[in-house]
Amino acid sequence: MISDITLGQYFPAPSVMHRMDPRLKICLTVFSIVLIFVSGNFFSLAAAVLYIFLGIALSKIPPKMYLKSLKPILILLVFTAVLNIFYGTGEPLVQWGWLKITKAGILNSVFISLRIVLLILASSVLTFTTSPTQLTDAIERLLKPLGKLHVPVHEFAMMMTIALRFVPTLLEETEKIMSAQKARGADMESGGVIQRIKALVPVLIPLFVSAFRRAYDLATAMESRCYHGGEGRTKMKILKFGRGDWLSLCSAVLALGVFLTLNILFPRVI
Repeated sequence: MISDITLGQYFPAPSVMHRMDPRLKICLTVFSIVLIFVSGNFFSLAAAVLYIFLGIALSKIPPKMYLKSLKPILILLVFTAVLNIFYGTGEPLVQWGWLKITKAGILNSVFISLRIVLLILASSVLTFTTSPTQLTDAIERLLKPLGKLHVPVHEFAMMMTIALRFVPTLLEETEKIMSAQKARGADMESGGVIQRIKALVPVLIPLFVSAFRRAYDLATAMESRCYHGGEGRTKMKILKFGRGDWLSLCSAVLALGVFLTLNILFPRVI
């Protein structure tokens, strides 16, 4: 399960999405998330699906990587679907005492499950096609107006990117520690929930020690290279909008028009 977590991983590829300005990619990701949560019926949600799947197709990332990004939330997805299936009004199709399943409940369950899946896919397109360095530069440029309010924008962007970058590293370290503990006879797969949680204690302690050691080594390396924040720093690559970025922006405006039309014309599901 740990090896299936793809959060924070970057996959280089010669695609349109990789060449796109990272600032625009962040904005379009936020735009896609807003479309997902504002959609009130299956027709407008279908428009959001097509828009996100267009980004997936243009990224040239193997579909199995996007499927792997959905595996960690599979339990949450099933739990949400089962919970929402009982929240519906109207004539019950099936009823057990006070629990009842209605047509509206089934529609709610499917609708909310699709929202969660699309949310993960939209976020995965951003992380799969944008390197940590590009994310840092993009976040810093987008939050630059807050610098006038004495907000440490560069430090904030750097912390966010480093945290995202070290997620795969910590997951890999966790898997190594768990393998080492199993080789010494530790049982982490049998027993109840409480026993499994207790079995993770020998994993968490060396993991925290390793994480703090990595953080200390990183801080030492940055200080030895005279890193003092964003003051006086220059950029090796200047972010500029290209023709493809303007086309992507126009497609987002077109998608917004189609989405709003479908959202208004058809009745809401939830």
